[in-house]
Amino acid sequence: MSDAAATALSPETVLGEMKKNGVTHVVWLPDSETNWLYLLMKAEPSLRLVGVSREGHACSIAAGLSVAGARPLILIQNTGMMESGDSLRGWLLGLNIPVVLMVGYRGWTRHGVNQDSAATYTERFLMAFGINYYLVENDADAPRISIAFEEAERTKRPVVVLVGDEYHGFNR
Repeated sequence: MSDAAATALSPETVLGEMKKNGVTHVVWLPDSETNWLYLLMKAEPSLRLVGVSREGHACSIAAGLSVAGARPLILIQNTGMMESGDSLRGWLLGLNIPVVLMVGYRGWTRHGVNQDSAATYTERFLMAFGINYYLVENDADAPRISIAFEEAERTKRPVVVLVGDEYHGFNR
């Protein structure tokens, strides 16, 4: 494993996991942190990008896509996920939608010294909603993305992939 793979999650690896798991649509709130991933997703003919103006809209759109037979992925930050709790409850949990949310873990550090309260409450939020999650920090952790897809499909529930490096490799 290269030093880069040990320290970053590359956008190429994330795109590979999306393709491997048959993602058809990426429902996301565009932001500056995911620029390089955005360029790769935009160039990928098997993906449709669906931008939203608020993260809560991502839940209803992903639910509709899933019911219609598509395989969406929601790509948002932890602050937006927490803000959209009611949509997550009503649309994804309430309708048993098997969707993976790839969530930027803003403020998190592996040393537990959080500089941002968003990190403090992220896992507590997920636990309160009974949503399972997997932490992904670098390319070596990427297989956890497939585990999340398998679990979502098996349980018919949303599953979260927390991206612990906040997409640093996604904005080169």
